[in-house]
Amino acid sequence: MRGEAILLVEDDPGVVQFVSATLSAQGYRPLHAGGIEEGWARLGANPEPQAPRLVVLDLGLPDGDGVALVSRLRADPRFAALPVLVLSARHDEDQKIAALDAGADDYLTKPFSAGELLARMRAMLRRAALVPAPARVLRVGALDIDLDRREVKRDGQPVRLTPIEYRLLACLASRPGHVVTHRQLLSTVWGAEQIDQLHYLRIYMGHLRAKLEDNPAEPRHLLTELGVGYRLADE
Repeated sequence: MRGEAILLVEDDPGVVQFVSATLSAQGYRPLHAGGIEEGWARLGANPEPQAPRLVVLDLGLPDGDGVALVSRLRADPRFAALPVLVLSARHDEDQKIAALDAGADDYLTKPFSAGELLARMRAMLRRAALVPAPARVLRVGALDIDLDRREVKRDGQPVRLTPIEYRLLACLASRPGHVVTHRQLLSTVWGAEQIDQLHYLRIYMGHLRAKLEDNPAEPRHLLTELGVGYRLADE
């Protein structure tokens, strides 16, 4: 749809000028941020209907790796389904996989043409239009998870969760019924530098189950996918 806002998170002036001109010529409304924190602030500062419909993201940013912003987006229910197209000069396959594992939707290697950029954006926007907005209040059995209020209830009674426990639950609740991999959970909740610390997940998943399951040894809501990750049942 013409007039849609697209957020470009990029610090290279040449790329900024090229992409912004390309988007403007096609009727999009380009927004720009030069780093992770500025990008996060721009997303939060634009209410509907001016909010960006897609993020075009460089990985090598002055204040860190762009993968960190992808992880933060996917952990926040407001942006869990926001399409993210990664732009990067990195050609290493592992780095591409890391960005996709963190939740990026597509990856375009520099240098790239205006035609390919626009084609990938159009495909991502079409797919996003077919996906219903995620529920803001989830009911899973006896659990009510209010992602706007950051409140969790069990059998109608509030459950006190630590910040880490809540982030872990919110990450699963952003994709109910879908498996979230160990790597995605660790990167989102603890940071990309902790993606090998599987014992963190086991400990905090045990804490969550003790608070939210009738029988933590036989969970009905917080399910294990052996060797892969965890899933919030979508009853």
